[in-house]
Amino acid sequence: MNELSHPRDCLSRKIMKANRLIGQIYRKHILPFELTNSQLSILFMISNGIHINQAKLAEMLAMEKSTVSRNLRRLLESELIIKSPQNNLTMTRKGKSLLKKVIPAWDQAMKEARSVLGHNGEKAVNLILNKLTK
Repeated sequence: MNELSHPRDCLSRKIMKANRLIGQIYRKHILPFELTNSQLSILFMISNGIHINQAKLAEMLAMEKSTVSRNLRRLLESELIIKSPQNNLTMTRKGKSLLKKVIPAWDQAMKEARSVLGHNGEKAVNLILNKLTK
């Protein structure tokens, strides 16, 4: 095995591990609200008030369509969102109320993640994401 092909150097493994570690921080803070990180990301996107459907959500969040579908089903069943006849997704009053309650916990998760990463770590994450989404 040459040095470039050693498993410990696998970029995918490193990114996935970083995702899991940062995700644990967020899960810890949003656990009382019975939402997953993916569901919260979806609620944030829908809360922007733009006309958005399942395909657009999957594209914007870089999520698999099946992941978006599964999470939308749970959000619809919980009556946090509704789907229009044109398949656009909208937050319900219940969803808006929950999101209002979740935001302080999400802010705490952001604060903790930023503390763990430090300024340079956050800049590195932003650089990586910018490179990948050009």
